[in-house]
Amino acid sequence: MSLGYAESLRKGVWKGKCGAPELFDSPKDVKKGVDELVKLIRNSQHLVAYTGAGISVSAGIPDFRGPDGVWTREENGDPPPPSVSFSESRPTLTHMALVALYQRGILKFITTQNVDNLHYKSGIPMDALSELHGNVFKEKCGVCLKEYVRDFEIGSVGLKKTGRQCVCGGDLKDTTLDWNDALPEDHFSRSDLHARKSDLALCLGTSLQIRPACNLPVKSTRANGKPTGPGDMVIVNLQSTPQDRHASVIIHAKCDQVMEMVKAVVSTQSTFFFFFFFFFF
Repeated sequence: MSLGYAESLRKGVWKGKCGAPELFDSPKDVKKGVDELVKLIRNSQHLVAYTGAGISVSAGIPDFRGPDGVWTREENGDPPPPSVSFSESRPTLTHMALVALYQRGILKFITTQNVDNLHYKSGIPMDALSELHGNVFKEKCGVCLKEYVRDFEIGSVGLKKTGRQCVCGGDLKDTTLDWNDALPEDHFSRSDLHARKSDLALCLGTSLQIRPACNLPVKSTRANGKPTGPGDMVIVNLQSTPQDRHASVIIHAKCDQVMEMVKAVVSTQSTFFFFFFFFFF
């Protein structure tokens, strides 16, 4: 269960600022933001997406720090919000829009803090994905680091032994982090590499509060030896974030709404380019 995951985590830990009001841009401002985002995507050479709990809300999985989020309710002494299980959940429109951008060669990499496995279910290959907080369906060998994605939830958090063994003979452990567990070095290294190469960071449904993950997209706005110089950062979220000052574009709208608009425009432009190239060259 998705709430079972949250309830399994260590208690009494600071979980960031919770319950901030949601902000909704006007339709005119959303369109303006999407138009600016599409221009940045069109000019980008290395687009990296950073995703948080907000992109899975429409799949029936609650967020954590929203007005009705898991941690917000916990702080207020309220029972958890309704939720589907991770096993029952399916990729959202946002997940599938990212797949479309990846398949067109536009999106190069995804870094996520989500543990719900929905990026993998959507069709994003594991070598194009870093799961910084783990995956409730994945276990990993402590010796050779081989990962196994299962069709069932592993059932524990905190990098505990699962009782199964790798083909190399090493013990398998769950990959889902508990509070204060170190990020997986291999996943973080890949994220950091792409963050430094990126000329456009697209942050979707993340409060950008938890370090060091929240600092990764900011690296897109730095030169880092890139021939094109500093890049851009775009935030799509219903709440303000501590990283807003670094963003070129901020859109306060639901991720599905924004990504549906982006996908429609990018798909149209890609089709136009194909026919133009075919008939005139």
